[in-house]
Amino acid sequence: MSIWGKIIGGTAGFALGGPLGAILGAAAGHVVDKIKSNARGPQIGGHDPRQIAFATGVVVLAAKMAKVDGHVSRDEVNAFKRVFHIPPGEEKNVGRIFDMARSSSDGFEVYAHQIATMFRGERAILEGVLEALYQIAMADGELHPAEQDYLKKVANIFGFAEVDFERVHHAFTASDGPDPYEQLGLTRDASDDDLKSAHRKLSRENHPDTLMAKGMPPEFIEQANEKMARINAAWDQIRKERGIR
Repeated sequence: MSIWGKIIGGTAGFALGGPLGAILGAAAGHVVDKIKSNARGPQIGGHDPRQIAFATGVVVLAAKMAKVDGHVSRDEVNAFKRVFHIPPGEEKNVGRIFDMARSSSDGFEVYAHQIATMFRGERAILEGVLEALYQIAMADGELHPAEQDYLKKVANIFGFAEVDFERVHHAFTASDGPDPYEQLGLTRDASDDDLKSAHRKLSRENHPDTLMAKGMPPEFIEQANEKMARINAAWDQIRKERGIR
């Protein structure tokens, strides 16, 4: 069963705890009283609690972003379905979480902080959350100022430096495509050896198997593959320009 078939269950909310667990519990018709800050624990229907946290976190933060933007376009709805790989029959459950989060009086900050705590030190996973939000925000072909401000605040809570946020931002918004050096986290005066090392490091950190082991649900692996494609495309462009073998 997909993660969406388990995520709405009351046990998922209790096991996850915190603001995200409360949203799951409320969406399932339960009240979550016990708050937990530790993401690790017994599996929920075969899913690591971190996978539940990742998937729920993206849904909730997407809902809060829609509230900031003021409306949800058809393109954004389609992007939402594409990013989340929601199987037929589960759309209502995911929509329930989305609507619950959007109507909640809680600010997005409490959810972003819980995600940041659960995935502390796992930058590739946190970037995955931010990139999923960018895919949804950019679905209508433009990033509205309110959305950009929101995404930057989420990135700040995740602990991203300005240069890290700009790298993700340009990957989705640069009209001529992202700068290959920026995508590898370096500048044009970097040595060939440094570029090779950066490419190897990013390839290890962002490999789909690595990300799944650290909490990214299988339903989001297409997104991870797209990230790997960007990394490899950046390296190929630099390698050809410099004649690196």
